[in-house]
Amino acid sequence: MLKKIEMRVKVIVTKPFKRPKHPHNKPPPPPPPPPIPPLEEEEPTMDPKHSKKPPTGPFLFPKTQSTVLPDPSQFFPQSHLSTPLPTNSFFQNFTLKAGDQPEYIHPYLIKSSPSSVSLSYPSQFHNSAFIYQVFVADLTISAASDSGPQKGHIISSYSDLSVTLDLPSSNLRFYLVRGSPFVTASVTGNTPVSISTIHAILSFGTSNSNTKCTVKLNNGQTWLLYSSSPINLTQNGLSAITCGGFSGIIRIAVLPDSDPRYESILDRFSACYPVSGDAFFNKPFCLEYKFQKKGWGDLLMLAHPLHIKLLSSDDCDITVLEDFKYKSIDGDLVGVVGDAWVLKPPSVSMTWHSIRGIKEESYDEIVSALRKDVEALHSSAITTTSSYFYGKLIARAARLALIAEEVCFLDVIPAIRKFLKDTIEPWLDGTFNGNGFLYDGKWGGIVTKQGSVDSGADFGFGLYNDHHYHLGYFLYGIAVLVKIDPAWGRKYKPQAYTLMADFMNLGRRENSNYPRLRCFDLYKLHSWAGGLTEFADGRNQESTSEALNAYYSAALMGLAYGDTHLVATGSMLAALEIQAAQTWWQIREEDTLYDNIFTRENRVVGVLWANKRDSGLWFAPPERRECRLGIQLLPLLPISEVLFSDSGFVRQLVNWTLPALTREGVEEGWKGFVYALEGIYSKENALEKIRNLNGFDDGNSLTNLLWWIHSRGDEDEEVCGGGGGKLCWFGHYCH
Repeated sequence: MLKKIEMRVKVIVTKPFKRPKHPHNKPPPPPPPPPIPPLEEEEPTMDPKHSKKPPTGPFLFPKTQSTVLPDPSQFFPQSHLSTPLPTNSFFQNFTLKAGDQPEYIHPYLIKSSPSSVSLSYPSQFHNSAFIYQVFVADLTISAASDSGPQKGHIISSYSDLSVTLDLPSSNLRFYLVRGSPFVTASVTGNTPVSISTIHAILSFGTSNSNTKCTVKLNNGQTWLLYSSSPINLTQNGLSAITCGGFSGIIRIAVLPDSDPRYESILDRFSACYPVSGDAFFNKPFCLEYKFQKKGWGDLLMLAHPLHIKLLSSDDCDITVLEDFKYKSIDGDLVGVVGDAWVLKPPSVSMTWHSIRGIKEESYDEIVSALRKDVEALHSSAITTTSSYFYGKLIARAARLALIAEEVCFLDVIPAIRKFLKDTIEPWLDGTFNGNGFLYDGKWGGIVTKQGSVDSGADFGFGLYNDHHYHLGYFLYGIAVLVKIDPAWGRKYKPQAYTLMADFMNLGRRENSNYPRLRCFDLYKLHSWAGGLTEFADGRNQESTSEALNAYYSAALMGLAYGDTHLVATGSMLAALEIQAAQTWWQIREEDTLYDNIFTRENRVVGVLWANKRDSGLWFAPPERRECRLGIQLLPLLPISEVLFSDSGFVRQLVNWTLPALTREGVEEGWKGFVYALEGIYSKENALEKIRNLNGFDDGNSLTNLLWWIHSRGDEDEEVCGGGGGKLCWFGHYCH
């Protein structure tokens, strides 16, 4: 047995919706074969409401039959089709079109076909513009049976951290658990098995017990195969090994760097395999992983750099194997022994107003801009019917109300309240002309009227793309309106909560109207967009700040309604989104996570994919650095200070961006975001630049920029959520 050592947690660290070039868009005894496992166990739903549900059940928008959504029945069993289904999952490609595009299930790229599953331990290609992992079918596992015609895979079960693929025509079941160094397959029916490769097999050997096989390939890789009972494998030509018939468990793992030092570790943990994994929110700012395992012995899994940073050794019985590593586009994956993990991100306070506050001598300038911005609010002047752009206008006005509170100028609140009511209510009661919210029962979620008949409308909202972005803006406006008009909040509470539940439902109940955490990835610890569109590189996300806005806005809505569960859930997801953005999107000059060439040329990732890092945006090329900075900052909020709490990195980012502002045609809206970040370390210079702007992003305003600059404090002050600091008053006084 490995000697358990005290854990030391280290800080390591075809586009279908073409976005217009708009300045405001973002765009051992062997274990027996396992029985068929039941569907994912239910977890009690954390009901976000304090009051009992009305007899008629939760509010739903009018139901619709979308003409653009794919049919899920090809890949899910009939029992799943009456429940909400995932639409932004790590395995989404397995549910779309032929289901044969690969997905990155750390540390392997997995590709399915009707009769086989192929594994790739990917190499990376990189240059200054992008990094991606190259899929090569290093090993392909297939089987022949008498089960009839080949019909493709079925997703027999899935959970937060795993998906189970069945190949009924081949008597194969694959337990694909994220972070497992082994791919585990169950074979039934004494079925002939073939394991082939596109490479040449240089050597092939089996153990005396015929339960372990070592395969060395001419690409330098060494693969280890383990079986739950003796298996008579023989080499068949230069690129395949086969057996006449087998029933049991087969586990396959690549030997990292073909280093024999790691082989004994894989040997030792080969008999214990995970079949699923779930995540639990049992405490504030605490996420627990629990892996269901079979076999015997301890479970070996892999943790990415953010896991390693957040793992709490005081709360779980794990051992970190710091020298046992697999390569990944997300950084080195480190061995962790243990089937229960506890992750604790730094806590983040959800505040309506600025963290540092504003000095009274700055009020007059803000109030002057505030008067003009509020006078310009006219709901009848809004021409857009886009759920995204309309939501931004609502949130922009809501910002004015909170700024008015902060600078003690309440005279404008009635006008803002009227604007918010006039703009939000038509979307909630179904009277908005030209668009609106509907409910799709096929996958389980909100779609728009336009999106239900046009896959490109509302940036693919009807295909479940960008839901947290669009709905997050609406929730921000709703939260503020509930705060300043509680009676209105009581009237529209059911509609407000159904918007939130579309992307923040925590439940696993079959009678839920929405899938569990539609956008948030509980292994990567950040959100995905993408929706029900097949991508060769998996899911993607462009704007981390708009994702953060969604969870922040939900937490504010919880504050407005006095809902501690919603505050806790929104705060936790916001904290994780911040940590992930700082780990994978923000690129410091001294970082070593990405290749040196990419790091040298980029301070932020443009679009982050499961299997790729792209410097470009959906709506702008890489050289438009002001857009790349802005899309990671908008909307400008109190929580933005936590997202950009590292002032040293902010200097690097702004200095990297400023030369781009000399390009002809740079739009004023994007300049405002650059100057906002410059204000973190150079307040007076940024203030002068902002005063000279003659245009603003449609979700931003002069009032908001002045509020931001005048609420900047000393550069050496730290904020809660940025690792502690002087402004974390409770911890400062009560440590």
